[in-house]
Parts: sequence; C-alpha cells; structure tokens
Amino acid sequence: MATIDLSTHGIQVETIYRNLGPSSLYEEAIRHEPGTTISDTGALIAYSGEKTGRSPKDKRVVQHADSTNDVWWGPVNFPLDEATFMINRERAVDYLNTQSRLYVVDGFAGWDPANRIKVRVICSRPYHALFMWDMLIRPNHQELAEYGEPDLVIFNAGTFPANRYTTGMTSRTSVDLSLERKEVVILGTEYAGEMKKAVFTYMNYCMPKQGILSMHCSATADVETGESAVLFGLSGTGKTTLSADPRRHLIGDDEHCWTDSGIFNIEGGCYAKAVYLTREAEPQIFDALRFGAVLENVVYDEADHHVDFCNTSITENTRGAYPIEFIENARIPCIAGHPRNVIFLTCDAFGVLPPVSKLSPEQAEYHFISGYTAKVAGTEVGVTEPQATFSPCFGGPFLVWHPGKYAGLLSEKLRRHDARVWLVNTGWNGGPYGKGQRMKLAYTRAMVDAIYSGELAAAPTQTDRLFGFEVVTDCPGVPTEVMLPRNTWSDPSAYDQAALKLANLFAKNFATYSGGVSELVRNAGPRI
Repeated sequence: MATIDLSTHGIQVETIYRNLGPSSLYEEAIRHEPGTTISDTGALIAYSGEKTGRSPKDKRVVQHADSTNDVWWGPVNFPLDEATFMINRERAVDYLNTQSRLYVVDGFAGWDPANRIKVRVICSRPYHALFMWDMLIRPNHQELAEYGEPDLVIFNAGTFPANRYTTGMTSRTSVDLSLERKEVVILGTEYAGEMKKAVFTYMNYCMPKQGILSMHCSATADVETGESAVLFGLSGTGKTTLSADPRRHLIGDDEHCWTDSGIFNIEGGCYAKAVYLTREAEPQIFDALRFGAVLENVVYDEADHHVDFCNTSITENTRGAYPIEFIENARIPCIAGHPRNVIFLTCDAFGVLPPVSKLSPEQAEYHFISGYTAKVAGTEVGVTEPQATFSPCFGGPFLVWHPGKYAGLLSEKLRRHDARVWLVNTGWNGGPYGKGQRMKLAYTRAMVDAIYSGELAAAPTQTDRLFGFEVVTDCPGVPTEVMLPRNTWSDPSAYDQAALKLANLFAKNFATYSGGVSELVRNAGPRI
C-alpha cells in the first residue's frame, strides 16, 4: 500500500492510502463503511446518503480578478468570494484531519499526454476512492512514481456539511471551485458524481483557454480508419445506446476534447445509468458491472445480493461506474482522429422535427447552443403535453465560459476539418406524445449507420420552410413516408401549429445567448 505526505494540502492524518486497487478498496469499504456490500456479479454496492444526484444550485466558482471576465456568471456559475472559499476549504481540511484513515487517488484527466491534467482526490470513503479510480485514467507504476504535484485537487469532505450561516451558503451543501488555486471543495453531499463533474467543469475552463473544444458527448471510431464520430444529446435521447455499437470502437460515453490532432476521452471510465438495466437491452453495460465496478444507490436481494434494477425506491438515478476497458470494443488509449460526422440527438416529443436533417456550420452553432430535447408529459396534475428542455452545448450545468465560446470553437473545427453535422430526432413521429409513435430504434440505427457510411451525404434533401435546415428525404432501411414529419400527421394544420409553437420556444430560449454569438448564428434559427 503506497502512502503519501499531504502536509502541503494541510492534511496531517497518519494513515493515508494512495491509489489502492479494487481489492484493497473493497476490503476497506466492507470494514469501514456500514451498508456497503458486494453484488452477485462482484460490483461494490455503496450508498450516497441523502443526496442521490448532483446539486447544481450549490455549485459555486470563486470570483477572482484573473478569471472573472472569462466566467459565464449566473444560474450555472454562482460567484463565491475568495474568503468564503477559504472558510469552506478549512472546514473540509479540518474534517478530513479528524478521520483515522484517508484515501488519495492520483490520476489523469485526458488520454492525450500532451493535453492531460493531473488530478488528486482526497476523501474519507473507500467508495469514493474506488469511484474515482474507475473514472480517472489510471497511471502506471512509473507515472505514479513521477507524478509530482497535481494540477487539480479535490477535497471531498462531503460527509460533513457546509455551515448555512457562512456568507453565500444557501444550504448544507456546497461544491466550490477555485480556478486560481485549482482546487475543489465538496461539503454536504456524498454523491460521487460531484467529483466526476468537478473535473469536467475544470476541463471546460482550461481546455477552451488553449483553443481546445471540451464536449459533453459520446464518441466512437471506425475500426479500420480511426475516423471518429461524436454524438451529443441530453438524457433520454439515445446517446449511450447509439454509442454502444459493437461494429465501432468506443472512445468514450460522456466527456471528450477536440484538438488540432483529433479527439480524446477525458475519462478513464464510464458512469452509466442503471435504472431498468437488462442484459438484453444493454449487454455491454450490464456485463461491465462486475468486480472493480461501483453500483450506486441500488436495491438488492439480501439473500443472494442480486440487484433489482427496476426498484427505484431509493432513487431513479441509480448508476454504475466502471473502467472503460471493461467494454470489449473500447479503443485503448481512448484517442481517435478528427470527427467526420457530428450528430445532435434530440427526443422531440412534440413530433415536429424530422428524423434526420443536415445543418450548416451556422445552424450547428445555433442548435449546439440550444441543446434541445423534450420530455413527455409527467404525472404532475395539469401537465398534459410535452415539456421543452434546453441545455446549452448539451451540458449547461458544466460550462464555465459563455456558450458562444464553445459554439465558436465547434464551428471553427467543423470548417477546418470538413465535418458534417446532423440533427437526428429519436422522438415522436406522426403526432406528439400520446398521439404519434416513438421513432423505432431500428430506423434511428439505420440513419446513423447511413451517416457513418457516407450514404446520407449524397441523399436527397428538402429545405424545411420554418427551421431552415435540409431535411433528408430518403434513407436506406427507413420507410420514405416517415422522413417528412408533416406528411405523417393526420392533420397537417395541427402539425403547422405545433411546429410554430416549437419554433417560438427555440427563439425565446436563444434570446438568452444571442449577445455572445455572431449575426449569422442569430439568423440561423427558425424563420419566424
């Protein structure tokens, strides 16, 4: 067991374990974390306590003279003064110093050696250490021996709450990032995903500063050429399902960067949703949840430790974390060439958007900043129609710069590398949710396959009179009649009304960001 001196971080605990492997962390978890156990497939089952998801309203960024003009301040990045950050940091360090044993994970974020950063995680829970052992890129023995000082340090004292009477605190939870100190302090939440997204948030700051586009997307690569494709999409759009393609190499499922030489995965693992998981539907993910993986907040049978993935009594946000090499077709190292195709996935429950459309670079910027999908009507009284959801750059909660910064980098790289951009609707056709039908997965797969093969690049198109993009009207393996959504509605005038409503929602949402983009991009939206 390697130990490490953390006195430079203010940590004086005698027993500190550095980069323990899964076997040792399993032992530590079973001995020192009540309730932690092992599933019948060998994954470590752990619980995050009260918080079973991220706390975006408790995320704060230190407002400092050196970076204040870079940060997109507002509901995503709440400002925090430096003095309060130091109070929270000292609170975290004091708590960690009361522990009899601590765990340190030193790893890398970014598979490209020229652009990776060194990340250090200091925590008191073995479950958190194993989670980050899975999610960071694991250094070999020589890299660990020569690791030196980290570029980012995460103090995870999430078992200990923030003081609500401290200036700027609105709850017992606070996740604070100092760009200048290159430190993250976590108080009042034991949800492991906060660490993963803290790393991504920092990468979303430092990578664009170097002209590198950081992206919240999945990525795959052609087995023979290494040419990549990236898929953007919010929850429920099919991003994970469509990237799990055994005929292609998996580069990563969630976070990537696009450099002058190609793309690379930021992470060393995957953090997949586990709710309703079955081997039949998601065989790669199901089989990856074995020894070395973490299952978070799941319910299991105490007799045989078989996990009931359909039981949501704790949370619907059950998840599993595992090293990316647990996926058989993963490309290691997780690096690939420039994307030939960029795919924006949306699940349009209004039934308006076409199954697949071509976007110009300006339209790509517009739809990238919009980050649209629609959720179906929920169980709330009075909610009877789909709800539009917009998340800038398909990852709004993790942005640091104004969305226009990322969109401008995307547009520049699209032009330089002659990449095609596609808007693919995995949602409803023939009418909205409740009247139409969800697009068959087989049809969506056929369209994505035709994108990869290049067949859709030469397919006939028709300009959408309202949204302005080029609608593909013919695709191998897809019935022609579903390609133009207006023709699938029994009442075309009802389609026109729904389309106009959606177009106005796009325009209203985009007005928030219009000041940070060019006039060409502002004019690339719906023609209303």
